[in-house]
Amino acid sequence: MVETTQAEQLLALSELLFFAYRDFTGDADEVLAEIGFGRAHHRVVHFVTRRPGLRVAELLDILKITKQSLARVLRELIDKGYIAQKRGEADRRERLLYSTSAGEALAARLAMSQATRLSQAMAAAGPHGAESVAHFLSQMVSRDEYQHFPAFAALIRSANGAEHGTHRT
Repeated sequence: MVETTQAEQLLALSELLFFAYRDFTGDADEVLAEIGFGRAHHRVVHFVTRRPGLRVAELLDILKITKQSLARVLRELIDKGYIAQKRGEADRRERLLYSTSAGEALAARLAMSQATRLSQAMAAAGPHGAESVAHFLSQMVSRDEYQHFPAFAALIRSANGAEHGTHRT
């Protein structure tokens, strides 16, 4: 039997993550292709639907893209009726984003296509699979990202507590 070095294991895990991401996003890509959208549209619809009233500046920070990159995608989503943009009440310069009913339906359809794959993988991972996966992924995500989504941070805290036999609140 040939012993695998840590470097080889890490490379194999990197490849596994690549294929997992490819297939995970591929499920949604098929839905997006039907309406002429791509992954950038998916990310915008996802985050705007999850955070109604999201400021454009916050979305830029979450996605780590330029205003120019976001402008094209956002314009298409607004023009096709998936996203609505409103001015802030306190600060009229702010642009707040909301999903329309069409945007919510698209977000749900995209989420369902990916939830099926996630559910199957979690079931195959065993009774504590979800906690293990959440803990693993949380270690790969910058702590700065936790500020964007309290539910994300709560999931990570729960997973980390489950990993260590305790639940921290």
